[in-house]
Amino acid sequence: MSDHKTDHATKMTWVPEATCGMARAGHLHTRHGTVPTPTFMPVGTVGTVKGMTMDAVRSTGAGIVLGNTYHLMLRPTADRVQKLGGLHRMMDWPGPILTDSGGFQVMSLGALRKLDEDGVTFRSHIDGSKHRLTPEISTEIQFKLDATITMAFDECPALPATPEALRKSMEMSMRWAARSREAFVAREGYGQFGIVQGGTERDLREYSIKALTEIGFEGYAIGGLAVGEGQELMFSTLDFTTPMLPQDKARYLMGVGTPDDLLGAVMRGVDMFDCVMPSRAGRTARAYTERGAINLRNARFAEDTRTLTPHDDTPVAGRYSRAYLHHLFRANEMLGPMLLTWHNLAYYQRLMRQIRAAIVDGTLNALAIKLREDWAKGDWTEDEWPMPDLTL
Repeated sequence: MSDHKTDHATKMTWVPEATCGMARAGHLHTRHGTVPTPTFMPVGTVGTVKGMTMDAVRSTGAGIVLGNTYHLMLRPTADRVQKLGGLHRMMDWPGPILTDSGGFQVMSLGALRKLDEDGVTFRSHIDGSKHRLTPEISTEIQFKLDATITMAFDECPALPATPEALRKSMEMSMRWAARSREAFVAREGYGQFGIVQGGTERDLREYSIKALTEIGFEGYAIGGLAVGEGQELMFSTLDFTTPMLPQDKARYLMGVGTPDDLLGAVMRGVDMFDCVMPSRAGRTARAYTERGAINLRNARFAEDTRTLTPHDDTPVAGRYSRAYLHHLFRANEMLGPMLLTWHNLAYYQRLMRQIRAAIVDGTLNALAIKLREDWAKGDWTEDEWPMPDLTL
């Protein structure tokens, strides 16, 4: 990789448009297109958003998707992805792609991995084969994948953890961040994000942000949350973390979350999100709606002729009855998970557009109150929204 290296003055930029309290609306300009923020990134771990064609992903309004270093290095391998033209060509997504460095997945392997100062040695969860990831190797793999946004390699410790364990982990992640940056190949419109660690400890987060900003990245991710600490503690950590981040760079909260998580984090200054939740929920018959989540396996939907929501502006909600979706899941038909994944991802994108518009209009607080009131009401009753009469 060293033959390709230039300076790190890439032209990936985040440009602010409006603020509302701590919340920010802006645009992330990249080599592969411009993304309005706040934005939610569908997770395409192994080069596919599960159950979705990329045309379907595009139809939801998604502007950027995520891939994963750990999974792609094992199958089909980074070299093969590179030979196939990179992730953009291989998976039919010409837009921006962010790739997770693999650090979180490797740390989740437990006894299958061995950590040292230089990196991590681990055994594949697929066939037990032995592999090695270091900041340099992870960065090189992401280069071969042609990631628009490369993530620095880090360690993500599980919570709860002692302050001393969090400090040691965070300090090593900062040393790894410097090595990741040194290995990064700067190209116009491409960028690399550093990852803030430190658990829920204010002094550790402050140390981490100072170290990362001294290194200098195109954006900054907040890692080490959504790992079991609960929403209240996550929000309180964001309350003191995001104000310390650079004002002129994109902020990405990794692995989050529910619709209410996204709303609360945007209100605390976060611009970018990813999470498997909407697609995983879709595969288990759980649909996100303006009135909270509903489980389509429930017997009460067997003859429910209503669509998923009365807002028939999505590819799924406007065409299929709840009874049909219930039938698909009861019959174990693959179309059920496909349709609900499509619906959930479309709902997440619609929610982010609502939130973004409210930031620009200065009405985010009012929108937040209405969204949370509606989610708390639960599913529409027949008095609110009667079933259609299907008799001829």
